[in-house]
Amino acid sequence: MAPQNEIRAKPVPRPGLWALTVVAVLVAAFLVWTFASSPNVHWDVIANYQFSDAILQGLLVTLKLAVICEITGLLLGIGLAVMRLSSSRVLSWLSGIYVWVFRSVPLLVQLVLWFNLGLLFPNIGIPGTSFVVETNDVITGFVAALLGLTLHEAAYNAEIVRGGIAAVDRGQVEAAQALGMNRALLLRRVVLPQALRVIVPPAGNQFISLLKNTSLVAFIAGGDLLSTAQNIYSGNFEIIALLIVASLWYLLLVSITSFLQGRLERHIGRSSAQSSKPRRDEPAPAAVAGA
Repeated sequence: MAPQNEIRAKPVPRPGLWALTVVAVLVAAFLVWTFASSPNVHWDVIANYQFSDAILQGLLVTLKLAVICEITGLLLGIGLAVMRLSSSRVLSWLSGIYVWVFRSVPLLVQLVLWFNLGLLFPNIGIPGTSFVVETNDVITGFVAALLGLTLHEAAYNAEIVRGGIAAVDRGQVEAAQALGMNRALLLRRVVLPQALRVIVPPAGNQFISLLKNTSLVAFIAGGDLLSTAQNIYSGNFEIIALLIVASLWYLLLVSITSFLQGRLERHIGRSSAQSSKPRRDEPAPAAVAGA
């Protein structure tokens, strides 16, 4: 039986919030309708090019750049983070200088510098051999994009990984060292598995930024999605339509990546929660002590 003096909470009326919500919905609907009904937006052109072979080829190049640069940038970032946390002042200093330089110089400037590397070094060769090639034959737009995006990504991933490693409890590290684990085994078995909980969210956001930053490759004719769209609208002058085509593909890529990132974060969270629970068949500390 419910008590007579039971207190029932009632939500506080918020007319201002409701009014703001209605206004926001109306404004959004008006903008969408204005854009969709504009005669300057040629939806037939958009539908014609959305799945064209040229656009799909550019999309494939964008995906290749994003995946390759993320993998290599993450591996290089892990190495830089380990160097930054190293007891060697030289390694720590070199890693800090690298991160400082590649985070300070804008990505577009880095891409243009790599693309014009031939102006600084006309030829590339192996010392002591007769192997010499022209730099412009090697550093194509795609290769320059790989170099620029990878090195830029590595600088940011280094700070992300360093923050994740620093978040691991120092007591667990000392306990693992007391068991005789070397640095490589300690990093692989103790530090990185726990650091993943801290690393994955910002690393996922960084990959999303990388996906969008691949559009900068258009400035060096890297053959990506935006480059392809630019090549098409330079011939038919359907600038807005082709930019919408590229934007829709970027929206799809980022949406899929965000969904997968959320699933991965939840999976890691569940794995961490399960690993932190004691096993039922695990002997009690007193039993171990008396054994």
